[in-house]
Amino acid sequence: MSIIAIFINVLLFLLLAPLFEGVTRRITARVQSRQGPPLVQPYYDLFKLLGKERINSARNWAFKLAPPAAFASILAVVALIPFGGKVNALGGRVDAITIIYLLTLGGVSVLVGALASRNTFAAIGASREMVTMVMIEPVLAMTLILGAVRTHSLGLGTAVFGTAGLGYSVATAVMLAAYLAALQAFVAKQPFDIPEAEIEILEGPYIEYSGPDYGLFRYAMMMKQMFYAWLFVAVFLPFLRTGTYAGDILTQLLGTLAVFVLIAVVGSTNPRLRIDQAVKIYALLILVSLGAVGLAVAGI
Repeated sequence: MSIIAIFINVLLFLLLAPLFEGVTRRITARVQSRQGPPLVQPYYDLFKLLGKERINSARNWAFKLAPPAAFASILAVVALIPFGGKVNALGGRVDAITIIYLLTLGGVSVLVGALASRNTFAAIGASREMVTMVMIEPVLAMTLILGAVRTHSLGLGTAVFGTAGLGYSVATAVMLAAYLAALQAFVAKQPFDIPEAEIEILEGPYIEYSGPDYGLFRYAMMMKQMFYAWLFVAVFLPFLRTGTYAGDILTQLLGTLAVFVLIAVVGSTNPRLRIDQAVKIYALLILVSLGAVGLAVAGI
């Protein structure tokens, strides 16, 4: 069963990540008094992109390798996570640090592809992506480390479920606030969609990509957004666990949907921040998350 759970993880994320993106687009449109696209529009977009001819406009291997590397990294992440409250055969062989490495690898792939394109807008987007990655990933790391501190183990399952699974504490409440504040940055939605900034720098790191390569980047981003929404549910909402594998999958998916609704509402009602404004908020979030870990070490 633990091996089958790996394939269930991958299948659910591949199938549902575009649907959650569709929910986000639909809610955003309704908040802005528009009809909005159908919920399945992201599937149409992906099929269209993946069916097009592949063009290597930069004519170098780094530009060509970046999209599959980014997609492979998030695919590895979802294969490892304890989705449905169950640590699968792969997840039992790694620790929480592995997840952070793999997510960082996906971000580095975007950077490499953008810089390899030799486009000015892509370079600006890459610099913003690097700043975001360096300053927001520590919040994710501190979230998992908090669970590790409380359970005295870096095991993936204990780090994910240990933060609130042992009961809510002051440290848990502080980390929950930091994660919620960082959530829009994790999923690259307004007001923190600064690296892409369509109107300003024309999709930034992805400006030179088209067809299947751009489709892989978009697919990887959708799965990454679903991962961060799921992680919030798994880490901070332990009362949704039913004790059964199927029941936990259902409640975690419903919780993930609720998080996407929150993301859409926040994103559609807040303007994009400037990079200097975002950096100040990122720095504050790092300090708050470090403080939460400190409180956990002190047993508070």
